[in-house]
Amino acid sequence: MEDIFPTEAAWEAELAACRSLTGEMAAYQGRLGESAQTLCAYLDRVEAVNSRVERLYVYAMLRSDEDTADSAHQAMKGKCFSFVVELNTAMAFEGPELVAIPDETLAQFYQDCPALEKYRRYLELARLAKAHILSQAEEQLLAGAGEVGSAPSDIFGAFTNADMTFPDAVDGAGRTHPVTNGSYISLMESADRTLRKSAFESLYHTYGSFENTLATAYNAEVRKNLFFAKARKYESALASALEPTEIPTAVYHSLIDTVRDNLPQLHRYMGLRKKIMGLDELHLYDIYANMIPEAETEIPFAEAKEKVIDALAVLGPEYQAVLKSSFDQRWMDIYENKGKRSGAYSCGCPGCHPFVLLNHKDTLDSAFTLAHELGHAMHTYRSDHAQPPIYADYVLFVAEVASTCNEALLMQYLLSRTQDRKQRAVLINYFLEQFRTTLYRQTMFAEFELKAHEMAEAGETLTAENLKAMYLQLNRDYFGPETVVDDEIAIEWARIPHFYRHFYVYQYATGFSAAMALSSRILREGAPAVADYLKFLSGGCSADPISLLKIAGVDMSTPAPVAQALALFGSLIGQLEELVS
Repeated sequence: MEDIFPTEAAWEAELAACRSLTGEMAAYQGRLGESAQTLCAYLDRVEAVNSRVERLYVYAMLRSDEDTADSAHQAMKGKCFSFVVELNTAMAFEGPELVAIPDETLAQFYQDCPALEKYRRYLELARLAKAHILSQAEEQLLAGAGEVGSAPSDIFGAFTNADMTFPDAVDGAGRTHPVTNGSYISLMESADRTLRKSAFESLYHTYGSFENTLATAYNAEVRKNLFFAKARKYESALASALEPTEIPTAVYHSLIDTVRDNLPQLHRYMGLRKKIMGLDELHLYDIYANMIPEAETEIPFAEAKEKVIDALAVLGPEYQAVLKSSFDQRWMDIYENKGKRSGAYSCGCPGCHPFVLLNHKDTLDSAFTLAHELGHAMHTYRSDHAQPPIYADYVLFVAEVASTCNEALLMQYLLSRTQDRKQRAVLINYFLEQFRTTLYRQTMFAEFELKAHEMAEAGETLTAENLKAMYLQLNRDYFGPETVVDDEIAIEWARIPHFYRHFYVYQYATGFSAAMALSSRILREGAPAVADYLKFLSGGCSADPISLLKIAGVDMSTPAPVAQALALFGSLIGQLEELVS
């Protein structure tokens, strides 16, 4: 963490110094259209100010995620967020003033000040949202509401990470095992069915005992999304989330439709799982367990590191050199700790390398998580080095491509190094699980979010009862007749943190589909495909995401990549059937 600020005192000093930026930026109010030079000077300051503030916020966020029960670091994060809201409120004039500049005036500005050309895309994006930019007074009100708007997510995070505890799970021999949000999946992967069932019930019965509190928090989140969408005159909350990132809402609907058309393949896979595991009934607490006995392989972090480095050698020496430095320079917080934020992520800030938070468990899944998060980190690193700060931060739609491409390359690397039928069955089963958990599961999540927002838009209050009923039916649709859909799963929505970033998770599914296409091209074509892929990784947000992916060689404006990925899923099921026959 010292790579961002050497001490917490240095962070405090920078925050104090940045407080003057509020007045400095506010002084531009009413002046953005007065001349090309003024507009360019303002945008230069926006870029510089955003870089400083982002460093402040990333440091505070990482510190708070190290231990979510540490009140000092939580206060640091809160103090920084309050300042960000204050700054955004002071700069709320930007949108209305940029929209108000006449087209012919702006065209003249580019001629008067060649340096302004750097900001052409930034200005085009700002003016693209012309129909959704409000008056200055209204923009100030919405900016000020930002801090209040984070309340549902903050409450959910503090409650589920810091305050909620779970009864120990008990295995078949009567031994107890601690259950946490971070350890839950590893318990679900256990070969001990008694332990799996016990952990499943421990987790979901606990969430169920707080279902009204959690439903109230999620209802508040959805209502917030609807409020901002309506205030900005979007036709729906979905449109308000997708249009600013230049993704047509048709892409979202097409994903759900294409996956729904291919649910019979998932049902076929669940039937194969039940058969291989020798179960009379396949329950939801069975679906994460390794159905191939030899899958119980422990992969220590050091071994996972070497496999990831070797697998990604196909992306060239420059990529691999930076990848190795991520370990040498300690970009990562690797293991679970008490109070540490669950899950895994990568984030970066200007002028510093990216950071990766993991909760590594020495499993095959954790090895793939390492590859995944390093994909994000390398995307950040390359965009930061290739783009000016104002264009370095890529949008979420392309973010999941880089991470999942790394996973696909790791899988193909591992498959290429064994002809052993059992080992190949283990890997293909894992690959199939990636399809199930990323393409199918995240699409189910996306459908849940869409239905929840549509219910709210129709005037219905989201309650624990109707959310559970809707979520249970989705599970029945997706898992099909070969799976016993346990009633406990009805509360699963209450533990998904990504639901507090509305219409986010669909990008895992689209990203996975694009990654399957790109990884195949890289392995098939070599250097030309790698060159195109690295251009994509260096693109930041310098073009719209659909165009950036076309540079790499995939067109996500059509359903073809999703359909092709699902065809591969069907092919892999056939391969596994043959291997275990």
